[in-house]
Amino acid sequence: MSPAKSPSAAEFRRYLYPPGHPRIADLVGVDAYAYREVARHDDFTGGLIEGWTPLYLNEFRGVTEDGTLRDGLYRLTPARPGEEAPVAAMITAADALLGLLDDATRERLCYPVDAPEWQTWANPEFMQFDTGLRLDYQPAEVRQAALDLVRASLSPEGYEITRRMMLINGFLGDVVGLPAILNDFSYNIALYGTPDPRAPWGWQLYGHHAAVNCLVVEGRMSLSPVFLGAEPDQIDEGPNAAPGTPFERRITPAVELMALLTDEQRAAAVVYQQMVDPAMPAGRVHPGDERHLAGAFQDNRVIAPEGVRVADLAPRAQRLVLDLVEEFSALLPAGPRAARMREVEAHLDETWFSWIGAHAPGEVFYYRIQSPVVIAELDHHCGVFLDYDTPKPFHIHTVLRTPHGNDYGRAWVRQWQAAR
Repeated sequence: MSPAKSPSAAEFRRYLYPPGHPRIADLVGVDAYAYREVARHDDFTGGLIEGWTPLYLNEFRGVTEDGTLRDGLYRLTPARPGEEAPVAAMITAADALLGLLDDATRERLCYPVDAPEWQTWANPEFMQFDTGLRLDYQPAEVRQAALDLVRASLSPEGYEITRRMMLINGFLGDVVGLPAILNDFSYNIALYGTPDPRAPWGWQLYGHHAAVNCLVVEGRMSLSPVFLGAEPDQIDEGPNAAPGTPFERRITPAVELMALLTDEQRAAAVVYQQMVDPAMPAGRVHPGDERHLAGAFQDNRVIAPEGVRVADLAPRAQRLVLDLVEEFSALLPAGPRAARMREVEAHLDETWFSWIGAHAPGEVFYYRIQSPVVIAELDHHCGVFLDYDTPKPFHIHTVLRTPHGNDYGRAWVRQWQAAR
């Protein structure tokens, strides 16, 4: 018997398309590769693809505040004792995956460690770039080996939330009747560099509502960019059903933070009162990214800090900001996460917090935490496979970036290469 639906989980079911609606009916039986072509010629998604496609070929520099890179933010030194990435376990898992593949498939999976294909990741449901291996076209043992590599690399809770996004995607596919497009393995995986205890290498997993880029070098780990999202934000029936939303710890503390601010601080933090605000400049709400600024293909974007300076807030409010950053960083194993949080805390006086929309519990909103070493964004979105055209609390996108050049661990890779 399926678990009973909770009122909050059932809310999204009010927005299911009716049977036979062309949004769904026209895609029944279309697989990922056929849908790729459909998306290219669709009036909406075709425009997104046309705008995004050339961007990954731009020379990578990194997100900045004003177009100028800051030197010295990411010095490549060996990991401190107790802060090492689980490189040995990662190598074992990567070798197991590679051992299952024939030469041609292995060649499709693997790229140089500094290949521009890192920058082809994307979070929509259509497969804009077929980088690496598409897992739902691979044998079960290859799929499992890919998951084993992800599990060996991330914290237990990091693996859980990443896999949860994939399972929710499959749940959505079942609910709307499009499992060939939306399933828990409709993701691409790629390997960059050669698994090695010290030299730089890593992997990339991406697809609808889940994208993780992981690189290790000298025992250090970079996990960035990371995109996690869901529509709906939980599974309310079936064998994978679970109460609550996996984004609770990114939402409740943010609402609490807004309540803690003084009126003056809150006025500074809220840069726009409405999710689509007449005061916004043209292009501030993107057709695909909506309010996100640091999403896919935005590797070199200039993003000016906004809102309120975190160092000017009360200690409890500062702690909530750091707690939110740590929650965004929870995919990192404990050691690398400690190193990352030390890096973030060192720049607290240059950290900004901004907000768009309402801020009462249950409302929809956008927020961004930004410093020279981190960008964390959360946004509530409009419907894609459910029928609503204003943001809803059960459709959530989150993005994590490492500005000034260390997305994909690229600053570290360049230092490693320069030293050789």
